[in-house]
Amino acid sequence: MYKILQRVADNRTDDSLATRLRRRRFALFCHLISSLDRPFSILDVGGTLLFWEKMRFAEERGVRIVLLNVGEAEFGHPKEAEFGHPNFTCVVGDARDMGEFGDQEFEVVFSNSVIEHVGGYDEQRRMAEEVRRVGKRYFLQTPNRFFPIEPHFLFPLFQFLPRSFRVFLVRCLDLGWFKSAHDEQEAAKIVDAIRLLTEREVRALFPEGTVYKEKILGLTKSFVVYSGWGVEMDV
Repeated sequence: MYKILQRVADNRTDDSLATRLRRRRFALFCHLISSLDRPFSILDVGGTLLFWEKMRFAEERGVRIVLLNVGEAEFGHPKEAEFGHPNFTCVVGDARDMGEFGDQEFEVVFSNSVIEHVGGYDEQRRMAEEVRRVGKRYFLQTPNRFFPIEPHFLFPLFQFLPRSFRVFLVRCLDLGWFKSAHDEQEAAKIVDAIRLLTEREVRALFPEGTVYKEKILGLTKSFVVYSGWGVEMDV
């Protein structure tokens, strides 16, 4: 389900607040990769070709990008990614077990708003371990659990409501990116598919990482955690 959400996010208008924040975040990422010698490889865990196109990076020379997703449908247009852009490759796999890749196989592992969708904390820990294993460096973003507006349902303090009430709301109302669910089972599946992380959890999952806080009106909306770079971000 998280890639359905990603495609919705990818299709937002270019002047939306979310898009502006994403472009600023990507500028920080570009600052970091400017220290790397080309050619180099990027593994985008849970990414889409459309994201890289919107960031105007799809045609970047000397950069090979591998998109990893749980199913072919999640890429959007995998054939276009593989053949329309020869520097892209699509791989079906699980972020929690990337055994198809060797230790430090990629110069960079990139992930944008994915780790909150892979399951409970144990599953998130497994993804974090794999990100740290397969990449020489990483750059990962995830929303802040304590930001007052839940970013998927766009409902104040939704993440802190009792689960039964969250399921009821998703069953009865159109919330954020979601139309009201057909039944209680579908609503429960939607609610349980998202587990937002706290700053303490992000630091525990990536103990060597540097955490940058994306803020709106002085409040931390999301975290970017990165490690392995020879330069710091100018923020």
